[in-house]
Amino acid sequence: MKGLGVLIIGCMMLFSCAGHPPENLGVRNNRLAECPAKPNCVSSQAVDEDHFLPPIPYQGEKEAAVMHLKKILSAFERMTIRMESDNYLHIECKSAQMGFVDDLEFYFPEEKQIQVRSASRIGYSDLGVNRKRVETLRALFAAQFGNTQK
Repeated sequence: MKGLGVLIIGCMMLFSCAGHPPENLGVRNNRLAECPAKPNCVSSQAVDEDHFLPPIPYQGEKEAAVMHLKKILSAFERMTIRMESDNYLHIECKSAQMGFVDDLEFYFPEEKQIQVRSASRIGYSDLGVNRKRVETLRALFAAQFGNTQK
């Protein structure tokens, strides 16, 4: 019986790590949500140095860039597309050990660049996980979709 209690508590902890999707996800007035004051968020539209990283440039048609990005994302475990439109992707990224969920967003405006935001749902620090994730995706995108870095 004691083992069952530990199992139930463990499951409760695991599911509580997911949190609820923030209400501010998506694109409003051609912008992704601002990062909170916590260090567990990065955005190509951030105005402060701590949260900023550059957008991902691309050449060619937007549709091809979207398809290429989705192909890269599909190769990662624990990344699930939750919302998709012609100019926006929302992906939930779940950590392997504790099941923490981060929200990864891509916005494809008219310019040939991909605006990106990655943020933890809960907690304060992410130990740089969101920044590393975006930089990894940027490198894969550039390597497989042609060198579009300037």
